[in-house]
Amino acid sequence: MSASDPPPLISVRHVGLAYANPLARFTFGRDRRIHALRDVSFDVREGDKLGIIGRNGCGKSTLMRILARVYDADTGTVEFSRQVHIQMLSLGVGFEGSLTGRENAVLNGMLLGKTRTHMLERIESIKAFSELRDFFEMPVATYSSGMVLRLGFSVAMETEPDVLLIDEVLGVGDAAFAEKSRQAIIERFSAHGTIIMISHDPTIIAALCNRSVWIDQGRTMADGPPAEVSAAYLKAVHGG
Repeated sequence: MSASDPPPLISVRHVGLAYANPLARFTFGRDRRIHALRDVSFDVREGDKLGIIGRNGCGKSTLMRILARVYDADTGTVEFSRQVHIQMLSLGVGFEGSLTGRENAVLNGMLLGKTRTHMLERIESIKAFSELRDFFEMPVATYSSGMVLRLGFSVAMETEPDVLLIDEVLGVGDAAFAEKSRQAIIERFSAHGTIIMISHDPTIIAALCNRSVWIDQGRTMADGPPAEVSAAYLKAVHGG
């Protein structure tokens, strides 16, 4: 980075977060917390398509929730160069169970900085893309996990957030909707927006992203071109 380059859109420095351990009374003097993240650092720039890769349980989902401001980090910092509207595609995040799909769609968009008028103008497109039909007018608490995903994905496609966070749960749902979603994601990756995607599958990251970060046991292990990071990750996974 040269002195003339703009600052990163998001700067993550030495971030850590630990949860209370429900079995703490059996630890006998050891650390009574579960460390989801210990020391994670990387930058995100405007237009980046960043893939965060790692095994299940390495802290990827916790990191995404910190970036989405759902959780606060215990240690380290997450700094934004400007006000950023972030949408996270992950099951159950950002929806109120007692509200209908329609009401949640409008509210979610407004929380992202869109006006009520903007959301109402796009509400029928959101309903059509989601394919929820009559369920769109029912409380989200009655939805299956796949239906919640449909609603979240459909809202994100219409609100165009500054940063789109994509959890690997996007595989949930029937084959037809999954394929439609995949095509929509590919179109998003081809556009100028900023996307952060987590996965344990290096093939997906290599195909869609221009940069990759590998996290293991809550720490940043590598940051760079997806092919190089994926190779290091696979070598570790297979014990090479």
